[in-house]
Amino acid sequence: MEVTLADFFYLRVTMTEKILILDFGSQYTQLIARAVREASVYCEIIPYHQTVEFDPSLKGIILSGSPFSVNDPGAPAVDVAALHERVPVLGICYGAQLTAKLYGGSVEKSNKREYGRALMHKREEDVLLNHRYG
Repeated sequence: MEVTLADFFYLRVTMTEKILILDFGSQYTQLIARAVREASVYCEIIPYHQTVEFDPSLKGIILSGSPFSVNDPGAPAVDVAALHERVPVLGICYGAQLTAKLYGGSVEKSNKREYGRALMHKREEDVLLNHRYG
């Protein structure tokens, strides 16, 4: 199915909420954007170093993955705290590692590589992990 310019403007007008993806160079950024769009939410992808323009339609920011490690010299970074003051921020892969490091966590190399699904164990109760969508 070919999307025309008219289709683009129609979707932009009908989708009143926007998610912005800051691209750190992940090969999955387009797939993340597609998933957001399939949820009927307008989504834009911009390079991580581009200035974020906040407007009332912006409901959140996704920090994408990257081929870099947050521990690499000169690794790309953004001010996650400043973004989070304005809208919710979700980090995926590199974005999650960057967020953890900037908030005082440590990101260390593992002997085991993880791809695909992984198990997460909740250590304590938190409203973020208890929310149910229905």
